Amino acid sequence: MLNNPQRCPWCEKDPLYIKYHDEEWGVPVHDDKKLFEFLILEGAQAGLNWLTVLKKRVGYQKAFADFDAEKVACFSKDKIEVLMQDASIIRNRLKIESSITNAKAFLDVQERFGSFDKYSWQFVDGERIVNALQSIKDAPATSKESDAFSKDLKQRGFKFVGSTIIYAHMQAVGMVNDHLISCFRYNEV
Repeated sequence: MLNNPQRCPWCEKDPLYIKYHDEEWGVPVHDDKKLFEFLILEGAQAGLNWLTVLKKRVGYQKAFADFDAEKVACFSKDKIEVLMQDASIIRNRLKIESSITNAKAFLDVQERFGSFDKYSWQFVDGERIVNALQSIKDAPATSKESDAFSKDLKQRGFKFVGSTIIYAHMQAVGMVNDHLISCFRYNEV
């Protein structure tokens, strides 16, 4: 890694954020388990900042069965109550319940399309969108692709999947490269 590389300015206040930016953000993901993880985490982020979620990521991994969609889909009302007491995650009942709903819908998508990866990447025609952003102010909150993806997810029963959340998901899993052109990761991913 470079000494003091230029990064996107949003990540420079916390070592965890820097590590996420340098190693994960914008890297294309084609693994269904990892895609499910990001769906849960992005839904948890709604109304919060990403650093809050990153700090609880290990807690989510433990609480949500290592992001095993089949196990999460079977979570009971009793399990929800246990999760509501778990300080290692964001204790919001609607977000917890949506994770279970989304796990069921995720499994349905896998069955219908062969993989969630195949399903989700169709919204960008299998090719990542590379934006040439000069400034963080230039980064969109949504796109026509995130609008279509969000709408389709909602029709399939997913919750906490508005266009802004889905655009953030697309950035996280590398469907979109929104690293600034001045960032050392722009050309790497």
